[in-house]
Amino acid sequence: MKFYRIDDLPPYVFATVDQLKRQLRREGRDVIDLGFGNPDIPSPEIAVEKLREAALNPRNHRYSVSRGIDQLRLAAAEHYERSFGVSLDPETQIASTIGAKEGLAHLMWVLVDRGETVVVPTPAYPIHRVAPRLAGATVVTSRADGGIEALAETVKASRPKVVIVSFPHNPTTAIATAEDMQRLVDLAREQEFLLVHDFAYADVAFDGHKPPSILAADGAQDCAVELYSLTKSFSMAGWRVGFVLGRADVVGALAKLKSYLDYGTFQPIQIAATVTLREAPEYPVEVCEIYRSRRDALCSGLARAGWHVDPPRGTMFVWAPIPVQFKDLGSLEFALRLARDADVAVSPGIGFGDGGDGHVRFALVENEQRIGQATRAIKKLLDQ
Repeated sequence: MKFYRIDDLPPYVFATVDQLKRQLRREGRDVIDLGFGNPDIPSPEIAVEKLREAALNPRNHRYSVSRGIDQLRLAAAEHYERSFGVSLDPETQIASTIGAKEGLAHLMWVLVDRGETVVVPTPAYPIHRVAPRLAGATVVTSRADGGIEALAETVKASRPKVVIVSFPHNPTTAIATAEDMQRLVDLAREQEFLLVHDFAYADVAFDGHKPPSILAADGAQDCAVELYSLTKSFSMAGWRVGFVLGRADVVGALAKLKSYLDYGTFQPIQIAATVTLREAPEYPVEVCEIYRSRRDALCSGLARAGWHVDPPRGTMFVWAPIPVQFKDLGSLEFALRLARDADVAVSPGIGFGDGGDGHVRFALVENEQRIGQATRAIKKLLDQ
C-alpha cells in the first residue's frame, strides 16, 4: 500500500543509535544517553500543584479550547512583554499549540501548498525539513553555517513563500543578535516571504547572551510568527504547551485549522501553565544555570580527553566536530563506535541533514557526575 506523504520521508537515523543503546542495556551495560534531548530537570512545583488541583475539578475534564483558554493566552502575552519587550494582542496574535512541533507542522498546512517553496537551514531540527514536505511544499536548504548572507542568496534564487529559522539553533547552537533579527525581518519584507522563527531555546543561553525575539524587530509583526514553548524554558516537555505568536492573520488561520483538528491541551495543563507563567517567571533562570554547569562539565571533560569543542552560548546541546582520527567514519558510524566502545550515546550529525555529517550532538540531559563518567570513557577510546 502507498502511504502518501510518509513513504518519501528520509530514514530516521537516530533510531539506529537508539536500537544499539537498547541492545547494550539489555546486555547489562551502563550506557549514558546524551543523544535524545529529553529534559530531565523537574517541572516547577507550582505547575504540578496546580495541575493536581485543576484535575480534581470535574468541570476541567470536558473539551477545552483549541486555540488555548483566554487566561493562558493572556499569560503568554504578559510573559512576552516582560521577557522580550514585545506587546501582543492575546485575542488575535497568540494561539496555544500542543507543543511547538505540532504548531509548526499545522502552521505549514495553512501556509504552503504543492509547488510552493520553503527555505530551511541545514543542518536543522528534523521537523523543520519534514513539516513543509508533509504539507506538499518544495524544501530548499540554506547552509546554517553560512549565516544570513547565505540565506539571502538562497532566498533570492528560490523565491520562497516561507523561510524557517531558529536561534539559538538546534543542533549547531548558533546564536543571533537583535541586529541579526532585524536583518532577517528586513529581508522578509524586501523579498515578500513569511518568516517563521522557532524560539524553542529562548531562555537557554549563557555567558551574558540574551536571545532576542524576532517579534521585537521593527516590522516583524507584519511578516513573522514565532514558536515559543514551555518545554525547555520551564522543563515541561511532556506537558505539550507551546504557542504561535505574531502576525494576526497567520495566527488566526492556524487557530481556524486547529478548531477542526483538536480541542487543545488537557485543560488542567493549560491552567497549570497559566499559573506557572505568572508565578514562576524566574524558573528558566534556574534551569539555565543547571545546563550551564553541565555544559562546562562536558566541554572541560572533552578537552581533557583531547577533544576540543567551543562551549555553546545557547541551547541544551553541544555540537562537536568529530575528532580527526575518526573523521573518515562519518557521524553515524562514529556515534555507533561511541556507544559500543565507550557506552556513550550521542546523536549523529547526519540525522540533522546535509552539513551535519562532520559532527555529533551531545544533549545536556545527565548530571555532572554522569557527564564526567562519559568523558572519561571517551578519553579511553580516543587514547587507543
